[in-house]
Amino acid sequence: MSHKYNISLVTGDGIGPEISESALNVLEAINDNFSLSLEIKKLEAGDTALKNTGKALPDETFEAIKNSDACLKAPVGESAKDVIVYLRRMLDLYANIRPAISYPNMPSLRDDVNLVIVRENTEDLYTGEEFDIGDAAVAMRIISEKASKRIANYAFTMANQREMKKKVTCVHKSNVMKKTDGLFARTCSKVANDFPGVKFEEMYVDACAMNLIRQPQSFDVIVTTNLFGDILSDESAQVVGGLGMAPAANIGDNFGLFEPVHGAAFDIAGKHIANPTSFILSIKMMLEWLGNKHGDQKCIEIGQKLESVIYDLAKNNIKTKDTGGDKTTIEFTKEIISRL
Repeated sequence: MSHKYNISLVTGDGIGPEISESALNVLEAINDNFSLSLEIKKLEAGDTALKNTGKALPDETFEAIKNSDACLKAPVGESAKDVIVYLRRMLDLYANIRPAISYPNMPSLRDDVNLVIVRENTEDLYTGEEFDIGDAAVAMRIISEKASKRIANYAFTMANQREMKKKVTCVHKSNVMKKTDGLFARTCSKVANDFPGVKFEEMYVDACAMNLIRQPQSFDVIVTTNLFGDILSDESAQVVGGLGMAPAANIGDNFGLFEPVHGAAFDIAGKHIANPTSFILSIKMMLEWLGNKHGDQKCIEIGQKLESVIYDLAKNNIKTKDTGGDKTTIEFTKEIISRL
């Protein structure tokens, strides 16, 4: 029996409200077509919220997110640090999961890419610990054994469950940052001993950046630190067609927040040409996470159905302008709903 889920939807800035409307329409269609009970609460956060309330993440928004079963977040503008970085830390969403998968008829480098970047989400330079010393600016790079161990465990567990190449690539730069990245690499190597069925390799971040272009099909699960993961995941998204195709999940032990990888794209806001695919695929990731957490097979199957619809649209060359098609945001959303 399927559960009832309370979903918080942060509508964001720029193209955020447009793709949030797409997401809402898809969620309502899922409720209608599959008798799933998803109760959606729209929330405000980001630049608009900062202007209206004085806070990028109003207290009532944060409380509503905490009290929901999962959160869908559209992109926000310049206040992103005060929204998503804060949420990741306060809710301890330590694993940032960014898949990169080839879809048909996309401007991708290859048609056989299926990789996931597992990015540590709470430490590194993103803690915001910066200060001035004389005429120099200094940033603290914090890497702990605890955070490194749990993200490594997450990556190896995922490699086992994916049943693809069963390989984890630990990406770091320990030849230069011997203390911080040295700790991360050593910890991942220790965790690898607990997963004898998963192949383990290490790769410097510059080599990984090159190999994502040269041979992206060789990767399975990449585990890395916060900053490197942020950069490499944008690169891997472009490898398979662009940020419009790239979903992301922020996962902790008790909560999940799901969002498109791309930004608020103020330059195309209001033109109704934004690609909602990454947000729709984020819904797929949310449904699978909810299903696994609550033992709800129906939720998992609906998530898989949603992904198959996106694949079918790409196969039939039904696309938005950013990927070489001619569909508006609304038209593309209607195509999705008609196939559910």
